Amino acid sequence: MNWLLLAQAARDRSSSTEMNTPLIIGLVIAGIFAFIIILIFFKYINFWIQAYFTGASIGILDMIGMSLRKVDLGLIVRQKIAMVQAGVRVETGDLEAHYLARGNVPKTAAAVIAAFKAGIELPWSTAAAIDLAGRDVLDAVRTSVNPKVIDCPDATKGARTLDAVAKNGIQLRVKARVTVRTKLERLVGGATEETIIARVGQGIVSAIGSAADHKEVLANPSIISREVLNKGLDSATAFDIVSIDMADVEVGDNIGANLQAAQAQADLKVAQAQAEQRRAAAVARAQEMKALVEENRAKVVLAEAEVPLAIATAIREGRMGVMDYFNLKNLQADTDMRQSIAHDTTAQTRRDVDPNRNAPSSE
Repeated sequence: MNWLLLAQAARDRSSSTEMNTPLIIGLVIAGIFAFIIILIFFKYINFWIQAYFTGASIGILDMIGMSLRKVDLGLIVRQKIAMVQAGVRVETGDLEAHYLARGNVPKTAAAVIAAFKAGIELPWSTAAAIDLAGRDVLDAVRTSVNPKVIDCPDATKGARTLDAVAKNGIQLRVKARVTVRTKLERLVGGATEETIIARVGQGIVSAIGSAADHKEVLANPSIISREVLNKGLDSATAFDIVSIDMADVEVGDNIGANLQAAQAQADLKVAQAQAEQRRAAAVARAQEMKALVEENRAKVVLAEAEVPLAIATAIREGRMGVMDYFNLKNLQADTDMRQSIAHDTTAQTRRDVDPNRNAPSSE
């Protein structure tokens, strides 16, 4: 009888255990789920409370999605709260997209807030595009609010002054300061400060070069500013030129005189070269004439050598008598005497005109 009671009790306990197994499994699953919810609660509740009470409207599920996408949740929440509190409307997805594109979310948000407070229209999409293009969007907004002064030329690039020459040849050395304001709508694709400096420098050089006298520029430097401003040098750039002021104007070298002196020196060298060429040609011509004289003398000698033969032939053939020969000899002697007297007279006349001529040397 006792054995029957024990067997019945064992069967009852076994059936009770089988009935409680699903309940235990359900309780375990519910505990795990509750644990996960508690973890999520403690991880996101702080950010959610901040967003909720500031009107940022970022849900728990959005926060979980950001965590899964490896987005800095605290950064996005803080920037969304700052923009909402400043009165700027922006979608959480736009902030997240800019973060994922490796943009600078805090600086971009600060730029949009600053532009909004200053009354400048700067949508988030434009600010994000400027930031992703590598430009400092916050500095651009600040420059748009407070104009920036650019030195022309840039002293950090080596040149300290802009050198230009007026029409009268006098050089002027100029330092200018260009006040610019950023145009946010042209910041993407617009030329940078280097272009402004180059264009202003070109305009200043052109303005000084068109001045008839450097004294006009010294007396009224504003004529340079007016002429440069009227050329619209800020077109296709990221800036508007507010003003161009001449910080310093100095008188440099007399470039015109230097160029004329250099040209005169060059002309002198050319003239000397031409004179030397003519002298060399004259010397060569003189040598040619001397050679020609010697050649003619040789011909005369040859001709004189044939005279005795011709005389002998004439006497032998009876065309010339002996007396004719002696008369010819007398004529030659008379001619030699006259030449000798003429040579002596010419030499004496030269000595009378120049006593030092043919004077014996002291050496």
